[in-house]
Amino acid sequence: MPWNECKPMGERLRFIARLLEGEKMAPLCREFGISRVTGYKIFERYKACGLDALHDRSRAPYRQANKLPFQVERAILGLKREFPSGARRRSATS
Repeated sequence: MPWNECKPMGERLRFIARLLEGEKMAPLCREFGISRVTGYKIFERYKACGLDALHDRSRAPYRQANKLPFQVERAILGLKREFPSGARRRSATS
């Protein structure tokens, strides 16, 4: 007998459907193996955005802390194109 395949979207949908039928949050979270904090988070997202909120979200950061501003990046790339071999070295004459 093959394993039952369950996907997160389907599980979240079943969770929301049972909540909307009137089941209590705590026992339902226990049955699904999630914390109540996660259960309330899923439910709040559903109320705010509907079914689209049940899809997996990207875990990529919204911004990169050390990323240079666009203008500075363009200036550096322009200098690299202008001087492809890099900076000239001075001779070591003392």
